[in-house]
Amino acid sequence: MASLQDQLGGLVYSTEHGDTCPHCREALAQCRCDALEEQQRLEALDGIVRIRRETSGRKGKGVTTLTGIALPDEELKALAKRLKKRCGTGGAVKNGIIEIQGDHRDTLYQALSDLGYTVKHAGG
Repeated sequence: MASLQDQLGGLVYSTEHGDTCPHCREALAQCRCDALEEQQRLEALDGIVRIRRETSGRKGKGVTTLTGIALPDEELKALAKRLKKRCGTGGAVKNGIIEIQGDHRDTLYQALSDLGYTVKHAGG
């Protein structure tokens, strides 16, 4: 946990530049923190989409998760919307992982294979 001195120690606003990023101390207009984080996330992927059914932490409700899709956030959200529509269910995108409500592993496997992705079933 950051101390009070750490929280108050950085420049928050400047009349010259306006609001500043707390991480890189650049003006928000020139901040590249989000772009760098997304670039690092994309570089860490191996090009294989993994489909897994998960229930942990969801009170027994199952979701199908898709990891390893090397797309920027906006395109990832568009793909998630398309897949949710194909499955006829809801879902979300969290930290680069697409979550589709319910068990739709086979449908998603076929849909992603048709789009040209290398897909694997992961987990049990």
